[in-house]
Amino acid sequence: MSRRILVIEDEDKLRRVVQLQLQSDGYEVELAATAEEGLVAAERADLVLTDLRLPGMSGLDFLERVHALRPGLPVVMMTAFGSVETAVEAMKKGAADFLVKPFSLDHLTAVAEKALEVQALRDENKRLKEELGGRYQLDSIVGRSAPMQDVFAMVLRAAPTRATVLLAGESGVGKDMIARAIHYHSPRKDKPFIKINCTAIPENLMESELFGYEKGAFTGASMTKPGKFELADTGTVFLDEIGNVPMAIQVKLLRILQEREFERLGSNKTRHIDVRVVAATNVDLRRALEEGTFREDLYYRLNVLPINIPALRERRDDIPYLADHFIRKHAGELGTADLELSAEATDKLMAYHWPGNVRELENVIERSLVLANGSRLEASDIRLDMAPRSRAAAVGGDTNFLPDGMTLDQHEESIIREAMRRAQNNKSQAARLLGLTRNALRYRLGQMGLETGNENDT
Repeated sequence: MSRRILVIEDEDKLRRVVQLQLQSDGYEVELAATAEEGLVAAERADLVLTDLRLPGMSGLDFLERVHALRPGLPVVMMTAFGSVETAVEAMKKGAADFLVKPFSLDHLTAVAEKALEVQALRDENKRLKEELGGRYQLDSIVGRSAPMQDVFAMVLRAAPTRATVLLAGESGVGKDMIARAIHYHSPRKDKPFIKINCTAIPENLMESELFGYEKGAFTGASMTKPGKFELADTGTVFLDEIGNVPMAIQVKLLRILQEREFERLGSNKTRHIDVRVVAATNVDLRRALEEGTFREDLYYRLNVLPINIPALRERRDDIPYLADHFIRKHAGELGTADLELSAEATDKLMAYHWPGNVRELENVIERSLVLANGSRLEASDIRLDMAPRSRAAAVGGDTNFLPDGMTLDQHEESIIREAMRRAQNNKSQAARLLGLTRNALRYRLGQMGLETGNENDT
């Protein structure tokens, strides 16, 4: 579809020449002799070419008025040589460009094309941002179960603040999506979102990657490079797998959280930044505190707003909806028809324990779509991953290393209960039976809901 250009020029001859040139370039052209007429026609335009000096309302006044009505509309000012300073002032107020009279028709075409191309890029960038933000809207994240509704409620309460959020949950539960949802529901949604995978950065490079470095700071530092925190200024930093950060870096992260300041590697200049931190972990940071591998002060700085994302086996009601979502997603990518899940296939998915959580479910659905033969997914098409059990067998271990029907958490709980029974509820004695510290046992009892404070502590 051709683009429409509005030309506002009080000189009849020039107005006609500009019209003919732009029409020959394939544009639709609408004409106006005054700024007042132009304001009415601007609603239909993709670009405006306006003279700076007009009878009645001036070009500068028109610029302010039209941008109040249509903020993104590009406006090119046409001006005589002696008014170039005024044209520059117009660009400071939002004009896209200016043409100095007399101008060649080729220059006219080039300026119009450039203004329209820049506006097209801005529109595309805005569309992509809106599309990206929509992807992480809460109604785009599948979670109808009560546990996930609790998570969504926490996200909506946390997002408008700048408080640090700590996301806890097993690998594959969707911590990345929740972190992005927090960002895109926050006042920082149009600012940078920088994800830092703490397990993917070698320890000897982590400081320079996070905080940047100056030229000559170390061998090979041929140029100054800002770190990820600096790049995220005014936005959000997502520290994924925060439990794997070395102790030396934990000290610097603590300073970022407390003082909002840091120094690049090789520099003495203190830099101040405004970032919102969202961290995630799939390890028990309380246990890491007991083991001395994670700083207690950093933990409490991170744990301002904790959000625990449940494992898939703890929200089985979501499995059919997630499966349907992944079928529609991957059917389009694979070029296959959308298939329905049979009742038997759904039962098979619901019965599985999903150690890989939502990520594993997506992989299983994609695999099943590739291998399916019929018009719907049957139980026989659902190929579950039994690799962990096979590896145990390959090592020569018993494939039934867990009691039938029990998860690892359930088995651990039964062992702790048995130790407490044998120790007649004496925590110190039970801890010795289990090879744990007394504090570690108290923490596990608290997780089980058994830390009542009425049991024998001696």
